[in-house]
Amino acid sequence: MPDFEVRISGSGGQGILLAGRILADALGHEALNVAQSQSYEPTSRGGLSRADLVASDARVDYPLASDLDYLVILDDIAATASNDLLRQDSLVVVDSPLAELCELNGHEVRYLPISETARALGDLRSTNMVALGALTSLAGFCSQDKLLAAVTRVAPAKLHAAATRAILKGYAITEF
Repeated sequence: MPDFEVRISGSGGQGILLAGRILADALGHEALNVAQSQSYEPTSRGGLSRADLVASDARVDYPLASDLDYLVILDDIAATASNDLLRQDSLVVVDSPLAELCELNGHEVRYLPISETARALGDLRSTNMVALGALTSLAGFCSQDKLLAAVTRVAPAKLHAAATRAILKGYAITEF
């Protein structure tokens, strides 16, 4: 598998960093080398938050995302924050209520009901896991089994059942 870069972006309090850690673990179990970095504004709720991953079957030479292959946008604060890092053929997954805020001409964009799906599950806080399932389904860079196993290794035990349900729903919303 060639090198690729992923960014999951949203706001503080959405579990962006946890989603990044879970994905990094899953990709590592796919025999990929992964460098993960994260950034968040000092405000704990509402500031820009992002988790970046650089993955390769070879050694990762530069650990910071600079040319995104995949981008997830979960909050209006992240709607245009990563545009300058997108490749022409990037896949961008956007929570559908944010469609009008994003300026993503020339990219493969999938507007999906991510937060709506989490709300239907009864837990808006699972938006990050719905997005993780949707991204993984569309990108195909890791198996569903490895992603779900990563949840049990990385997430707090009290979140395992809810995260698993949300990831599976994320896979399901991509099948339209």
